[in-house]
Amino acid sequence: MSKKRTNYSSAFKTKLVLELLQNEQTLAEIASKHNILPQNLMNWKKTFLANAEIAMEPSKAVKEYKEELIKSQQQNEHLTALVGKVTVEKEWLAKKLKSLGSSKLKKLIDLKPATVHSLSSSLSINHQCQLLGVNRSGLYYKPRVNHAKQAIKSHIAKVFEQIPIYGEKKVHQQLLEDGYKVSLNTVARYRQELGLQAVLAVKQVNTTTPIKAHKKYSYKLRGLNISHANHVWSTDITYIKIAGGMVYMAAIIDWHSKAVLSYKISNTMDAQLVMGVLNEALEKYPHPEIFNTDQGSQYTSEVHTQRLKKLGITISMHPKGISSRLLRADCKGRATDNICIERFWRSAKVERIYLNAYQSINELIADVDDYIEFYNHRRFHQTLDYKKPMDVYQESIKLNQNKRKAS
Repeated sequence: MSKKRTNYSSAFKTKLVLELLQNEQTLAEIASKHNILPQNLMNWKKTFLANAEIAMEPSKAVKEYKEELIKSQQQNEHLTALVGKVTVEKEWLAKKLKSLGSSKLKKLIDLKPATVHSLSSSLSINHQCQLLGVNRSGLYYKPRVNHAKQAIKSHIAKVFEQIPIYGEKKVHQQLLEDGYKVSLNTVARYRQELGLQAVLAVKQVNTTTPIKAHKKYSYKLRGLNISHANHVWSTDITYIKIAGGMVYMAAIIDWHSKAVLSYKISNTMDAQLVMGVLNEALEKYPHPEIFNTDQGSQYTSEVHTQRLKKLGITISMHPKGISSRLLRADCKGRATDNICIERFWRSAKVERIYLNAYQSINELIADVDDYIEFYNHRRFHQTLDYKKPMDVYQESIKLNQNKRKAS
């Protein structure tokens, strides 16, 4: 059982200190006489002498105390203001940090062992996680890389670099052809994540001008079901602006397959241009049953119409003013004016021609040659169930030949 500690009164302590200060007895003698420890007596002496000034000059002591008190209050006010400022800044930073996302917040945590010289020497990893609102259990987690997704996105970006005109449906078809098993919605989502959009340009389409004196032929395609290649060909002329002025392009398209059979570019819009396109197509491919044009003067000219009539080809001409009907046509076997060639012009212009500034006719011809090859052999066509026009044309020719042999 421990001995109970003895408490001495202030009067008793003062009496012994005064006795010690008389210097008549030794420290040991006074301590022994009063049954206390010599060390206690020494401590009392130090305390007595340290406070003797207060007893002699109390007003001075009170003044110094007040000054110390005022100084402490000022220091407390400064610290309070500093704490308030730090609190406001901390709350502001906390709101900003929340917007960074967990992956970026994790990067702010110092995972190295704390050292004397490091800024976070007083912050443990747990404390850092608490301050940033990061779950410690997920601090060392490394997300798994979806290699299949990365491969698909890389291929989508590659397709965009090669064919920037493709929308999500044609990109999806291209991926399927290249061996990727992916849905259309996934392709659309990945393209959105990559920030990719089809690069197109749109300008007004111009048409040819009729001459009243020329004979006009009736429109033969209304209600006609065009079901095979070379059933109907269609032709038209369009304007293209280059650095030196205006040039003209004529083309012939097979209605069933949407394949471009011939095309030419000239600095003049005349019968020579349309006859050159017509003769080239007639020499390269089997003759059509019906040849459809607009009522432009080049197509109603004697030289053009007689060339078709001598070969037994039926001439069809759609009337002037088709622009209001273009948007209503479906071009899926049902003939509506000259919509197929008009849609080809739109595709060629918004996908290639309007995206370039040609300095010469030769530069334009080279680029159009490249686009026609792409259009016929590599471009997916939505109305053909994403097949290529020339593939559909050749397949239809073979099918017709087999039918004739069988009959």
